[in-house]
Amino acid sequence: MKFGTKAIHAGVQPDPATGAIMTPIYQTSTYVQDGVGNHKGYEYSRTQNPTRHALEKNIAAIENGKYGACFGSGLAAIDCVIKMLNPGDEVISTNDLYGGSYRIFKTIFEKYGIVFHFVDMQNTTEVERLTNENTKIIWVETPTNPMMNIIDIAAMSLIAKKVGALLCVDNTFATPYLQTPLDLGADIVMHSVTKYLGGHSDVVMGALVTSDEKIANEMYRIQNSSGAVTGPMDSFLVLRGIKTLHLRMQRHCENGEKIARFLKTSAKIDKVYWPGFESHPNHMVAKEQMRGFGGMISFTLLGNNLDEALEIVKKVKLFALAESLGGVESLIGHPATMTHASIPKEVREKSGVVDSLIRLSVGVEDVEDLIEDLQKALA
Repeated sequence: MKFGTKAIHAGVQPDPATGAIMTPIYQTSTYVQDGVGNHKGYEYSRTQNPTRHALEKNIAAIENGKYGACFGSGLAAIDCVIKMLNPGDEVISTNDLYGGSYRIFKTIFEKYGIVFHFVDMQNTTEVERLTNENTKIIWVETPTNPMMNIIDIAAMSLIAKKVGALLCVDNTFATPYLQTPLDLGADIVMHSVTKYLGGHSDVVMGALVTSDEKIANEMYRIQNSSGAVTGPMDSFLVLRGIKTLHLRMQRHCENGEKIARFLKTSAKIDKVYWPGFESHPNHMVAKEQMRGFGGMISFTLLGNNLDEALEIVKKVKLFALAESLGGVESLIGHPATMTHASIPKEVREKSGVVDSLIRLSVGVEDVEDLIEDLQKALA
């Protein structure tokens, strides 16, 4: 079954009670049992809910996985993965990492004795150097947020397997439409469903997918025990959003390429970060493991002037100044003061998150209008 068909049909079926083609919103906390232990597969909605269950099966299918679990946010999904570890275990992660991921690693889990290493994962030798018998997880973002660095998932899988570690890939930017990390050797795929999977800026949610039954059992145990689950209404909205994921991603990619090439011509811009450029680091890896280059773009200004960057993000009209990404509408952000403000300045600047860096989430509007909006702001 091809991607677009799976996005629409996987995990869902007409409601057996009414024939409704859309999965019903099972807005219930509990389920009546015919007798003690005699139920229809559902006992309590923290543990399992039919609407959420349909979504979990759908997300697993489009990631080419077997088991899916949905959470109240992307960070709740990350929280579940790190709770699989014990004090003394070590995690190797990219040095260009979403600020919220960095924050939960450093300020929540580090104090429980879990050790985190942050490294340029484009350098596989450096990753191998950090591995040891305590390495339990290699945590990858690709493309990274916000520098759009491309990390070789297959290469990271080989390194992880050498030391018996799990490879976890944050696939939020690419989505399963552009890459499927499980097919490249990942053990767990993580999503901030809030972004492209939901696609309409109206839901906060996270998800994990795996094909390993042992990992899945642990994932469901923690999901149920910690209780950071998503509700049926949000599950319904994301099921609806995923039905157009392939159509939206096509347009995000088309618009993203045109805007990246436009920005490249601006006299005010120093560097443009977009994996589709042949000059982009690891571009050939991106071509190999991705089916397109997405709608996320970052760029810096000549002179690296903070005030000038803040002025530009305020001047645009169609690009909304806001956190988040992946919706149908275009967004603009300033990572150093917004999404990555929780990372110390000296740490984020080492990975390229300088004061003039601006990040775009290119939407599905008419691209000519978006380019005109940027032209006026840059003028």
